[in-house]
Amino acid sequence: MTQRMHRYDARTVDLVFDYMRERLQYDPVPLDHPGDGERLGAVLDGLLSPGGNDPADVLKLYDHELSRAVISADSPRYLSFIPCAPTKAALLFDMVVSCASLQGISWLEAAGAIAAENQVLRLISDRAGLPESAGGCFVSGGSAGNLSALVVARDTARHRLGVGVGARLRIAVSDQTHSSVTNTLNIIGVEKLVVPTEGHRLTGAALRAALTADGDPASVIGVVGTAGTTNAGIVDDLAGLAEVAREYGLWFHVDGAYGGAGLFAPSVRAKYDGIEHADSFVVDPHKWLFAPFDCAALVYRDPRLAKAVHTQDASYLDVLHTGDHEQEWNPTDYAYHLTRRARGLPLWFSLAVHGTDAYTEAIETGIGLARDTAALIRAEYPQLEVVREPELSCLVYRRLGWQAEDYYAWSEQLLADQVGFVTPTGWEGEVVSRFAFLHPGTTMAMVREILDTMV
Repeated sequence: MTQRMHRYDARTVDLVFDYMRERLQYDPVPLDHPGDGERLGAVLDGLLSPGGNDPADVLKLYDHELSRAVISADSPRYLSFIPCAPTKAALLFDMVVSCASLQGISWLEAAGAIAAENQVLRLISDRAGLPESAGGCFVSGGSAGNLSALVVARDTARHRLGVGVGARLRIAVSDQTHSSVTNTLNIIGVEKLVVPTEGHRLTGAALRAALTADGDPASVIGVVGTAGTTNAGIVDDLAGLAEVAREYGLWFHVDGAYGGAGLFAPSVRAKYDGIEHADSFVVDPHKWLFAPFDCAALVYRDPRLAKAVHTQDASYLDVLHTGDHEQEWNPTDYAYHLTRRARGLPLWFSLAVHGTDAYTEAIETGIGLARDTAALIRAEYPQLEVVREPELSCLVYRRLGWQAEDYYAWSEQLLADQVGFVTPTGWEGEVVSRFAFLHPGTTMAMVREILDTMV
């Protein structure tokens, strides 16, 4: 059985490669549809049997049934949530990484892969203006990055303050902070100090006012700034937050999971001023840096602090920490994980193949689409109204006279007709609509086709 499972099967390889070649040639990628639970249950029933199945039959089932019950995030008509538009080069190299079975936790096991990943982390750190000493690792997503970074913030503060597990600690966040940050604080036992925002943007002045008015400011150990809110792409006052963080001795974390890629776009780079003072920073390349799922870059200003918190002690792991400490770089030392695929390599390959100028152009395309769509709505669609001018590549707008049920019915029909995937969102208690532009293949003709269905 073991030999049969692991031998090279040329027919299966050919079948899968033919399927992947066809998938990669889709231009554009179709949206497809949500799945039906009863139908999926029926087609999967009995598939996992003692004797197995012909690979052609299994692949056919996947192609005809499972893959069609998915809304493709890499379609240029996918304009909800935050899309994913990996380059063909990144997708192909993701296959290489999977075939290699890399255990990307340590320099001992994967020095070549880690050296390449670190080259990308250095590029991102340079764009943020972080010092040469900055470094980190790739994790699965912004949630994992925020969790790993804020654990370091908590434990560094405990050590600095000389307090134990039961001590009250808080981290300042805005009322617009991503839900993963709230989830992280719940997990690590740190309270929130929620700072009100002006125009949905957290400012240094608001943070200082909140700390001044608070009855226990000494318990506040950090602040989380957002470089591109998910809903509207708003960049917080990072320079102001950094100034207050220095004044109060706070850990300054920047969640740039979506918007951090704007560091590569000259048209908006000034919005990120102050990020160079961050103690930790997260950006998801599987969002706006055109890498496949799942890939998030986590960078620390002083990685030694993270290493002191995250390094796992076990006798069988001692061998990972006996080499040249100036050279060895174990990604497992910089996040809560141990086992880890080398998820930064597809991004590295794509950057090396296409060059950073191509990334800048693609990111600027998304920003341009948001601006052009806002201008189009104002010029040609009196029934529609821009809710907020776009800062990055998200645009929030409303259809005058519509209620929540109108938006949801429209969104469902839009997807059923394969015109677009645009879901409603909330804005100050009102249900509205939102575009998230990311795919450089999205055209204004597609946007017009979607907007025409609202009037």
